[in-house]
Amino acid sequence: MKKFFATPATRAAATPGRRTIIAAALMAGLSAQALAATPIVISQVYGGGGNSGAKYKNDFIELFNRGDSAVDISGWSVQYASATGSSWQVTKLAGNTVLQPGQYFLVQEAVGTGGTDSLPAPDTIGTLALSGTTGKVALVGNVSALAGAAPAAGSYVDLIGFGSAGYFEGSAAAPTLSNTTAALRAAAGCTDADNNGTDFSAGEPTPRNRASALHACGVPAAPPIVATCPASLSLAFGISGSADLSATDSDGVVNNAVITSAAVPGISLVNFLAASAAGGNATVSLNVAASVQASTYPVTIRFDNDQSQQTSCTINVSVAAPATLTHTIPQIQGQGDTSPYAGTIQTTEGVVTAKVGSGFFIQDETGDGDPLTSDGMFVYTTAANSGTVQVGDKIRITGSVSDYAPVAGGHAYTELQNISAIVKLAGGISITPTNVQLPHPNLGQVEGMLVRFTNPLTVSQLEFLGDRGEVTLSSGRLEIASNRYRAGTPEALAHAAANALNQIVLDDGIFVTPTTIPYLGADGSLRAGDTVSDLTGVVDFGAKGGGGAGFKLQPTVAPVFSQDNPRTDPPVLAPGNIKVASANVLNYFTTFTNGTDVEGNTNQGCSLGSSVAKSNCRGADNLNEFNRQTTKIVGELKAINADVFGLMEIQNSGEYTVTKLVDALNEAISPGTGLKTYAVVPKPSTTGTDAIRVAMIYKPAALTMVGNALTDGDAINNRPPMAQTFKAANGAKFSLVVNHLKSKGSCPSGSGPDADHNDSQSCWNATRILQAQRLVNTFVPQVVSAAGDAKVLLIGDFNSYGMEDPINTITATGYVNQLERFVRGSGDMPYSFVFNGEAGYLDHALASAALSPQVAGAAEWHNNADEPTVVDYNTDGKPQDKYTSAPYRASDHDPVVISLNLAAPYTDVTGSFRAVGTGLVLNRATGKFGSTFSITNTGSTTLNGPFQVEFDGLDASVTLVNATGSHAGAPYITVNTASLAPGATASFALSFSRTGSANISYTTKIYTGSF
Repeated sequence: MKKFFATPATRAAATPGRRTIIAAALMAGLSAQALAATPIVISQVYGGGGNSGAKYKNDFIELFNRGDSAVDISGWSVQYASATGSSWQVTKLAGNTVLQPGQYFLVQEAVGTGGTDSLPAPDTIGTLALSGTTGKVALVGNVSALAGAAPAAGSYVDLIGFGSAGYFEGSAAAPTLSNTTAALRAAAGCTDADNNGTDFSAGEPTPRNRASALHACGVPAAPPIVATCPASLSLAFGISGSADLSATDSDGVVNNAVITSAAVPGISLVNFLAASAAGGNATVSLNVAASVQASTYPVTIRFDNDQSQQTSCTINVSVAAPATLTHTIPQIQGQGDTSPYAGTIQTTEGVVTAKVGSGFFIQDETGDGDPLTSDGMFVYTTAANSGTVQVGDKIRITGSVSDYAPVAGGHAYTELQNISAIVKLAGGISITPTNVQLPHPNLGQVEGMLVRFTNPLTVSQLEFLGDRGEVTLSSGRLEIASNRYRAGTPEALAHAAANALNQIVLDDGIFVTPTTIPYLGADGSLRAGDTVSDLTGVVDFGAKGGGGAGFKLQPTVAPVFSQDNPRTDPPVLAPGNIKVASANVLNYFTTFTNGTDVEGNTNQGCSLGSSVAKSNCRGADNLNEFNRQTTKIVGELKAINADVFGLMEIQNSGEYTVTKLVDALNEAISPGTGLKTYAVVPKPSTTGTDAIRVAMIYKPAALTMVGNALTDGDAINNRPPMAQTFKAANGAKFSLVVNHLKSKGSCPSGSGPDADHNDSQSCWNATRILQAQRLVNTFVPQVVSAAGDAKVLLIGDFNSYGMEDPINTITATGYVNQLERFVRGSGDMPYSFVFNGEAGYLDHALASAALSPQVAGAAEWHNNADEPTVVDYNTDGKPQDKYTSAPYRASDHDPVVISLNLAAPYTDVTGSFRAVGTGLVLNRATGKFGSTFSITNTGSTTLNGPFQVEFDGLDASVTLVNATGSHAGAPYITVNTASLAPGATASFALSFSRTGSANISYTTKIYTGSF
């Protein structure tokens, strides 16, 4: 905006005073052209000074040089008129009036009876009483009062109309102001679009003077020093006290602090600690001795940095008698869930027991002896106010009582807020912690109190350790109710209710993402199942990770954890001849969320239904994360060393992604050799439309595939099951079916059958029941028929805990739950997943009745669920990178390992039989040779059939015409006799043909069972 003075054409109309100003400017070396476009603007206006609730005692007007050359404003004035008024009041600008580029100029105006802070040293002092809400302010190039409610544009240098002002620059006035807001020109004074409505905004008054840091327009402003100081420090006479002050500068080092106001004996700065680097915090304490006399002392502290920047803050130190006590903390808390004094202003007193990021806790020094009323309370206030108190201070405090509910309709937490006075009464007082235990019937009775847990507490969840500094604790591990009892039963309801009373969240007191992840041990981890004893802190209540709210403990003594659940190797099971494992690999994708892939291609996407987009990808964000993820998963699979793995959450990209995983696994097993220990089971005809699929990999040296993989593409299966029949080295067959049922997340709206019915089964349970029914009633019978064998093992992520409806649907048909059999059966809790502080197993091993007797053992490997998320492969959203290549937190699910001791389908019992054949007789009509053959049990026990009699050593020209089949290259005949007792005989006919003259001779072997 150009600031017009009288031009030669209009100079005759100018006032004599105007001529004098121009002459003075010319004498100062400023040209007429510079005057015609002066860069001096009104940068801030505040009319609420001295009013009720105001920070500052005076009104003020601030000017600013937004240009690139010095300007002398001597002889100028600032003027004020009401919103519609035509009478202008004048303050002449005096003192040193040459403004350098980027320099401010502070005009102090009328003083009021309110306000707490004095302005920084003004550059000019006037007596204009500005409106706190609406009015007009002008900068004029002389000291003559403007004329009219809307003075001519050429008669002033700059003008702002604010609130309901009838005259302003541009199309709209600046905003309406208040006792706590000023009109501030944008960009710290640099913006000037000739429109008050857009150039100005209402904000906290920030008066700047000639001593303030220069702010050059057109270049990025150097970030200022930001000081954190309390507005006041109040002490009872004869009591010493201190306030914690700090300052930081994002691009500089704060290296000095000094009191610039008049010295007061007994008030000093102590323990200054400079910032260690740019962006660091400098700290210092303002110390007030007990000898300071009763009065109010405005103490101004200036902070300096290594860039010659400065900033100041003023603390009003008050030494006086405290306000009268209205109610004690126990009285304010009351016996109910809410305070009887909510919504009122109260003065109470207590001892500071802990300081946290959003305030501090106080506790009645003696308490009222009533266990139903808490003796403690949280004070929700600013960091500056918290800086005026120290742990052990006894204070009298005034504020409004509030029942704060972090979650609508949830538990209300009584706290004190809107603090108007804090007066220190004494120091060095110790509060004895109240002994408590978990489970606790109502932690609300000790909210805000200093407590000590007398029983050891167990880590139950670590999901939010890295981003929130939270650890969920309980007395012993918490098992989700539906993992142990059928959902909805009285036992399940009672179990869930008990769990609800047996949790507290150990917090870190800062309420933001910690820069250093707390509570990790020397090995870089903390595991669920570890314990902590003698935990001491203050009971808090608030929002917690994962949603909702709960009771928290803000520790006052550093917790010391005991590694009672150390990391282990994979479980050692009873030996068998086949090891099977189920592993959820947590969205293993070779196409990344950033649109690249493992080959380095860009603009790639993942399939989900008919959509292909990078937003469908769910795993690693980039190649670096993928490599880290691969290392952990490969380490997990290699350590388990199963003969066949069922995998969940592999990218649904044909065989590509699972092949990449197998290639990495084989290389880890036999580096540089090219040996292929594992192979991919070729995918079935369909793998579904989800972005993820199930897959299988196996050791060809241990198993042989029988037939092709099968699947069930029914619409109920969003991720179809995959089945493959295998034959072991001893000829035994079994079929493995890998499953991944509908998840518990992304709940549907409404109250239909798939809604969450709050029975711990979560949502989509009805769909999972249908999937389970389809699995055992339709798909598995097809698998059994194709295999000709009833031995079936169902594994995978069923998204259902141990006793939930889908699992019951399966076990009701005869399948045996192997984790219940072997893990709970040995006295342990089966679990593979931790959620909301409770553990359970979503990953299962369910054996058919035909297979179960041949299962030698089953267990989870707790390498994942017990570990904190912060040690996983991800690089984003973490304050510290705690990743290692160790196979811990390779996924959020624990793998399940099963040992099968498959019996061979047949047994050589030749030594228990006498085999005799009659002489061969030629049937001339058929040209075949006939005989009768008998086998007799010569042993002492009954042998069960069927029996297979194998005829070895026949000449190539001889054929056993009535052979049942061939085994090991020799024909055999099946004798379908149920059993043969000792001495019993079974006979059958033989029929041979030959094409030459070779003798028909043979030896025999006899087997029980089937080939």
